[in-house]
Amino acid sequence: MAPRANWKGFLRLSLVTCPVALYPATSESEKISFNQLNRQTGHRIKYLKVDADTGDEVPNEDIVKGYKVDTDTFIEVTKEELENVALESTRTIEIDEFVDRSDIDPRYLIRPYYLRPDGKVGHDAFAVIRDTIREMEKVAIGRLVLTNREHIIAMEPLDKGLMGTLLRYPYEVRDPKEYFDDIQDVKVTKDMLDLARHIVEQKAGNFEPDKFEDQYETALVDLINQKRAGKPITPKERPRGENVVDLMDALRKSVGGAATESKASKKPAKKAKKAATGQKEMLMPIAGKKPAKETAAKKPASGARRRSA
Repeated sequence: MAPRANWKGFLRLSLVTCPVALYPATSESEKISFNQLNRQTGHRIKYLKVDADTGDEVPNEDIVKGYKVDTDTFIEVTKEELENVALESTRTIEIDEFVDRSDIDPRYLIRPYYLRPDGKVGHDAFAVIRDTIREMEKVAIGRLVLTNREHIIAMEPLDKGLMGTLLRYPYEVRDPKEYFDDIQDVKVTKDMLDLARHIVEQKAGNFEPDKFEDQYETALVDLINQKRAGKPITPKERPRGENVVDLMDALRKSVGGAATESKASKKPAKKAKKAATGQKEMLMPIAGKKPAKETAAKKPASGARRRSA
């Protein structure tokens, strides 16, 4: 089932308008997640919203937002007051300008969304906007209010729809000088550059996401399966980095290593497990029970016992 839209409104280019819906383009739900437990009882940890001074639990209807002025002073702002900050971008993405994709600094990119027509009307206007952006080979820049904040959004054609990427504001991007000014100015010789370039050429390829597997996720699956099977957990040796003493010698050895890897990479690559089916499906079923895929939707009994190695 398609996810629920994060935002619905209108996309407008001058006088051309169409209703659109915004959907998340990525998902973290397939990743393994953990709950916090009480080591003594095995029960889940529950978080409560309490008054910092009295310790009493506070119901949601009595909780308001507050801006901290100093240690003990807050300016209260109600939900109604926030809603009264009515920006046009609350309901409409107005395309303000068109820029080259190369003009957008990668540091400003936040997360991608899919933008498509909402309902059965407006497909013609949407197609005009989409195809104009595609023909001009530009990225459309607009604004929208999402999660109670106004964001810049960069839109570009993707298949039959648009991909909208939220962008950061300049004040959200840190100055690199704070981090890079202390880096020493080193003179790199031509021989070093030639060797390094040779390594790069041997490792050159095309980016194919299917070739990559989330090794940490796979290791978590193996860990959980071992614990469910009652097998002992033995710690693996951590990889250790080595200090480079002779840089030229390390580069020469790397050239040889890269050549070996290059020959091996010419063999048909083993594809990573399909993420769409879900990493959790690799978890082994508990003996005498239905597979995890079928029981995942069922809520476990509150008194269920925990298992440990």
